[in-house]
Amino acid sequence: QVQLAESGGGLVQPGGSLRLSCATSAITFSISAMGWYRQAPGKQRELVASITNVGSTNYADSVKGRFTISRDNAKNTVYLQMNNLKFEDTGVYYCKQTWFGSRDYWGQGTQVTVSS
Repeated sequence: QVQLAESGGGLVQPGGSLRLSCATSAITFSISAMGWYRQAPGKQRELVASITNVGSTNYADSVKGRFTISRDNAKNTVYLQMNNLKFEDTGVYYCKQTWFGSRDYWGQGTQVTVSS
């Protein structure tokens, strides 16, 4: 059974930083594509950043230059370093794991609130 656990969310002032972590129990982590999504109140869930099994990354335009996604295959963990946070970055951040032929697996989410 695949289980993902996000951590690292919290309350931060504009301009501040947070690092999110997503640990997975899946032995398939090294062949998985991983993604961070967020959902703001009243809005649809949107892709923030993704990383392939070989380390290629992709970012939403709104976070380019501020967020960095990375992975540690030895720890079955993907990270999202978020710098220069803005009010509009507020939301619940979810981690997603998928590999060829699998369905999508999601974590339970971690709340990020940017407020002064």
